[in-house]
Amino acid sequence: MDNNIILTAEGYLELEQELNYLKNEKRPEVITALKEARALGDLSENADYDAARDEQAKVEGRIKQLEYQLEHAIINDNAKKDVVSIGTTVTVLYVGEGDEEVYQIVGSLEADPFENKISNESPIGAAIMGKKVGDVISVASPNGAYDIKITKIA
Repeated sequence: MDNNIILTAEGYLELEQELNYLKNEKRPEVITALKEARALGDLSENADYDAARDEQAKVEGRIKQLEYQLEHAIINDNAKKDVVSIGTTVTVLYVGEGDEEVYQIVGSLEADPFENKISNESPIGAAIMGKKVGDVISVASPNGAYDIKITKIA
């Protein structure tokens, strides 16, 4: 998928909100800080000016990155509830261990393992894409393969 970025509708909205914040709030704050730093005089030894310029570069860089991501985003909102796809929430049972985990399958840009949002490109995500409730799947990992069973898709 060349330059396309797969996102859930929720993920797209989060990026859009961040972009709006940066353009409408953060960018004006940085411009004000630059003006105030310039007013202090000699720019060659002005730490406030240097800090404001660094902040401006970071903000402008993030704005460009977000604009690119949103421009190339494909929103996957056709999550079927009978098969695992981007946007679905999946409960898996680790066979042999008895542990159950709930994961939301998202595009790689939205992945956050601390919130149990796993990428469709991660080992587990890639292994269970397109699978159904009751399927037992072997997941390859650096520490060796293990089996999981899909117990619920929402």
